[in-house]
Amino acid sequence: MTDTLSLPAPAKLNLMLQITGRRADGYHLLETVFQFIDLCDRLEFELNQDGRLRRRSTNSPVAEGDDILLRTAALLQTRFQIKQGVDIAIDKKIPIGGGLGGGSSNAATCLLALNQLWRLGLTLDQLARIGLEIGADVPVFVAGRAAWATGIGEQLQPLELAQPIYLVIDPKIGVSTAQIFAAQELTRNCDPLTIRAFLRGAGTNVCEPVVRNRYPQVASALDWLSRFAPARMSGTGACVFAAFDSLEQAEGVKSRVPENWDAFVAAAMNRSPVHQQLELLV
Repeated sequence: MTDTLSLPAPAKLNLMLQITGRRADGYHLLETVFQFIDLCDRLEFELNQDGRLRRRSTNSPVAEGDDILLRTAALLQTRFQIKQGVDIAIDKKIPIGGGLGGGSSNAATCLLALNQLWRLGLTLDQLARIGLEIGADVPVFVAGRAAWATGIGEQLQPLELAQPIYLVIDPKIGVSTAQIFAAQELTRNCDPLTIRAFLRGAGTNVCEPVVRNRYPQVASALDWLSRFAPARMSGTGACVFAAFDSLEQAEGVKSRVPENWDAFVAAAMNRSPVHQQLELLV
């Protein structure tokens, strides 16, 4: 059995996001659609015998004490009384605070990796329940399928979606998810949608008007990208995206993106590359 593992942690896009209500504990009830893209962080795990959890190397600006990978590893280690430790390295590619789920994806890849390295034998459902303790978006990355999501985002129904080429623009600002969900002007009473209605084009991102008003950089990016294709915001932002029929089209628009923004072209994926790689290792 190997004691090292190198795995991707893909970004996601929210193709729509509506709020249909609120739970007694304050969590919002959502309807959203998750789809992965092939922009990935790369995580490397190496077991150690001294029981310590260490961040070996990283290009992430996140402080070690706030690292979701170490928190995830500690949760598993404590719950299952694992004596071994792990050294974790991360090559960060997904923008932080962009609404692309990088932290949640990192946590999910950590759960999947340590389930294998520590031989825990947990099912995806069991890992998803643990992941929910870390964050509401973690279960979809654990499940590894594009999905229609309800509840607080953890009730998942797999979807087979068109897989276009996306151009994603990062205005290079961080948007606070907590502040957006706390905004008084946020719409919280959307009528529930059906999957069929979404596939016919229904559904918006109710966070977008709030972010537009509070972050003019995001509004500018949406307006600029909308000149070329229908543009949307992922999650609570700040990243915005549009779908194109071909790589050439997306690259052509990318070449015109203003220099003060970052931009990348990514292929949509209905299946997480983490699961594809783990299957090859079995």
